[in-house]
Amino acid sequence: MTTGKTVIFTMCITGLLSLASAQSSTPPRISASDAKNHTGETATVCGKVVDTKISKYALAGRGKPVNLDLDQPEPHPVFFFVTFGSQGGANPEEAQAAYQGKSVCATGKIAVVGAVPYMMAADRAQIKVQVEAK
Repeated sequence: MTTGKTVIFTMCITGLLSLASAQSSTPPRISASDAKNHTGETATVCGKVVDTKISKYALAGRGKPVNLDLDQPEPHPVFFFVTFGSQGGANPEEAQAAYQGKSVCATGKIAVVGAVPYMMAADRAQIKVQVEAK
């Protein structure tokens, strides 16, 4: 009887440790051009913002979305992410200015629209500007 309880206890502890490590694991860091190979996964995608576009349509409670192309602009983008301006999306130009021409990493789930991978980074905490070494 004691052996059965020990086995169950060990299985529970092993399961909890596996769950804890899965939840605390850091998403892989990948390049913008490699994002197409990680559709459906959560990852940190890094690259340089080479183009930005403010949508002419607003989303209720969010304002106008801003698309930011990494590494390759339209008409052949390799990856883009979508974010909003500060203060509930009230200022999309601020988001453009915050990231245009900068190296950034955005963390989230990668999806595809058309043939282009993208990420919704509605929470600006998902986006980190990279400090370039001199």
